[in-house]
Amino acid sequence: MKFEEDYMKFEEDYMKFGVGIERALLFAIACAIAAPAAAQTWPAQPVRLVVGFSPGGGVDFMGRLLSVKFTEQFRSSFVVENRAGAAGTIGSAYVAKAVPDGHTLLITPPEMALDVSLRLNLPYDAIRDFAPISQLTSGQFMLAAHPSVPVRTVKDLILLAKAQPGKLNYGSSGTGSINHLKGELLQSMTGIRWEHVPFKGVGPAIAAVMGGEIEFVLASTAALGQLVKAGKLRGIGVTGTKRFATLPDVPTISESGIPGYNVTGWYGLFAPAGTSADIVRRVHAETVRALNTQDAKEKLASTGNEPVASSPTEFARFLRTEIDKWAAVIKSGGIKKIK
Repeated sequence: MKFEEDYMKFEEDYMKFGVGIERALLFAIACAIAAPAAAQTWPAQPVRLVVGFSPGGGVDFMGRLLSVKFTEQFRSSFVVENRAGAAGTIGSAYVAKAVPDGHTLLITPPEMALDVSLRLNLPYDAIRDFAPISQLTSGQFMLAAHPSVPVRTVKDLILLAKAQPGKLNYGSSGTGSINHLKGELLQSMTGIRWEHVPFKGVGPAIAAVMGGEIEFVLASTAALGQLVKAGKLRGIGVTGTKRFATLPDVPTISESGIPGYNVTGWYGLFAPAGTSADIVRRVHAETVRALNTQDAKEKLASTGNEPVASSPTEFARFLRTEIDKWAAVIKSGGIKKIK
């Protein structure tokens, strides 16, 4: 009798266990089906492309180009939302805390990588809190001088700076900006010592070098190209690995005696961490499609940029490299962190 009771209890427990396993399997299958289904129904509402800078700048231009393209391609509304302040960190922090449903995306410049080492109490983790989608573009920068400065090449600059340590100066769009750190990188790779003069934006810095207030300026090729062509400034070198197409006579800094010097500007597209991999893949595919259209290429070229459209994995790897690169420059230059 006892044996029969024990057997019946075992059979009942076994059946319950089987039902539990079956339910667990059904739940897992439902979840697997739900993820692609969510991606198929996305976007279910307007998607915000958050830009952490004011309207009218380069990042805003990139955002508006993508908003038009995405609206056409997804047949749904994509709108730029400017959340300016603190070198883009306000917009980045907003997206880091957003619901990861694909309806809030972030477009950033290189400051995303710089701020990791430059900012005290950064309210997000640039690696952990975002899902990289794509490096959108790559762009060149230029070192230019006032025509009265007796420097025509990077080698001339090095000789003059070493003969007059601390006497030469260069302007940038502000302390901690990519334009500032390009000058710090040049200093660390050559052993020269020159002074950084920060301005509130690249426009005032260019105006200062044109007015003879400072000797040099570092800015984008788009900002300096026409002035160099017109002879109002002298192009000393471009910062990438190849010469700028519209100024072929201006050599790269790398080929001018500083091998390995390479600084490119870029814009990147991110989603909040936790966003569905299917949504990330879909946005990436449409990003590639958008950036490879002829009109997008022409518009980017007018600002000194060219499309990249890297994969999420490639972009994640690139971001880590940028973070490490600029952390070393910031440390070697003794640049104080910004609140």
